[in-house]
Amino acid sequence: MEVNGMLVNQNRIQNRLEQLAVIGKIGETGVCRLAHSKEDREAVDLFRTWMDEAGFETEIDCFGNLVGKLQGTDPSAPLLVIGSHLDSQPYGGRFDGAAGCVAALEVAQTLKENDQRLVHGFHLICFSDEEGSRFAKGLFGSKGLLGMLKKDDLERQDKNGMTRREALQEFGVNPLDISYEGVYKAQDLLAFLELHIEQGPILDKSNEPIGIVTGISGPLWLTVTLEGKAGHTGSVPMSLRQDALVGAAEIVGAIRETVTRDPEAKTIGSVGSLRVFPDSRNIIPEKVTFTVDLRDIDLERRNECEEIIMAKIKDVCQKHHLTYDVSEDTRSDPKYCADWIKDAMREEAKKMNVTAPEIMSGPFHDAITFSEVCDYGMIFIRCKDGISHHPDEFSTYADIALGTELLYHTALKIGSGAYKKAAETTIK
Repeated sequence: MEVNGMLVNQNRIQNRLEQLAVIGKIGETGVCRLAHSKEDREAVDLFRTWMDEAGFETEIDCFGNLVGKLQGTDPSAPLLVIGSHLDSQPYGGRFDGAAGCVAALEVAQTLKENDQRLVHGFHLICFSDEEGSRFAKGLFGSKGLLGMLKKDDLERQDKNGMTRREALQEFGVNPLDISYEGVYKAQDLLAFLELHIEQGPILDKSNEPIGIVTGISGPLWLTVTLEGKAGHTGSVPMSLRQDALVGAAEIVGAIRETVTRDPEAKTIGSVGSLRVFPDSRNIIPEKVTFTVDLRDIDLERRNECEEIIMAKIKDVCQKHHLTYDVSEDTRSDPKYCADWIKDAMREEAKKMNVTAPEIMSGPFHDAITFSEVCDYGMIFIRCKDGISHHPDEFSTYADIALGTELLYHTALKIGSGAYKKAAETTIK
């Protein structure tokens, strides 16, 4: 495939991603930059220097977001926001989130180097705690900007008992400044764009370097706590036990059975974290807390799976004489990308002589938060074997540069001020 006239700087993209990969490095290729950690702050500070050099007006806000602002030629025009995240999973890779942040910055620098200025203001955001790994609830920074946080979000604790409020203070921002009203309103925004590695195998299997996202599956995150009765494993008869871990094991198996009933369905269900108390080999487990991650692009199907799982939890707890509590951490409906933005991407990909398959996103991204208030579009980058949230996560710099080139041309087209209006007229 011969790509027409690349303008973005692949070497600069590579250099920046390699610098970020050193921060929180684990092993040869892994990264651990948990939200609000010192590693997270180090990455944010480094990225801020690059944004300052590119001419952005920058700030680290009270949510821990790094926000850069470029004025457009029309100060009254709604904003184009492009971004992703710098935090990672505890056993993560080099490209998840970071590729999108670097790509957004490269768009700004390419515009500058070609003496181009958008009509719409351009805000670049490196969002705080997209992953949700540390506090079992993600999208913190993007939700904060849009007034979607809950009052108890600051009191969520990590596995060491530190609250998010305390972590933000360690990060160097003041959580007392947090407003639950939000910073951006719907009328302030033209669109949100995000580049991200696919985190799945479709592009790799089809040997295509980039793709256009059609929508994001709706995630439902639950935390389930089962309580029984501790006792000596050597003396309490099996028939009299109230073993919380036995109940949890049955429920975990039932979740897998539920989401795999239809092999053609796109339903995903996982239990990724499980804590046992008292956690001793010769004490019957009294309390077990585990997470549930349920996703589907079909909301009705996801809701049906949720009902089955909730019924199973109730039945298992009655069977083993356990009590239970289920708390909801995240609930989002599936969200589809705007047709006019996909059209812009299709047009620009064709000009570049690039084939860009259209695919759905199973993982959520900060784009799903912005979808509540404005139109959005996403570009996916092929990742080897579909591996992500793992040190083996890998995308080539050539693929990332190609996706960045499409992001640049898309931003230039829709940031011109006329494309959305023309597209809407055509649709009508």
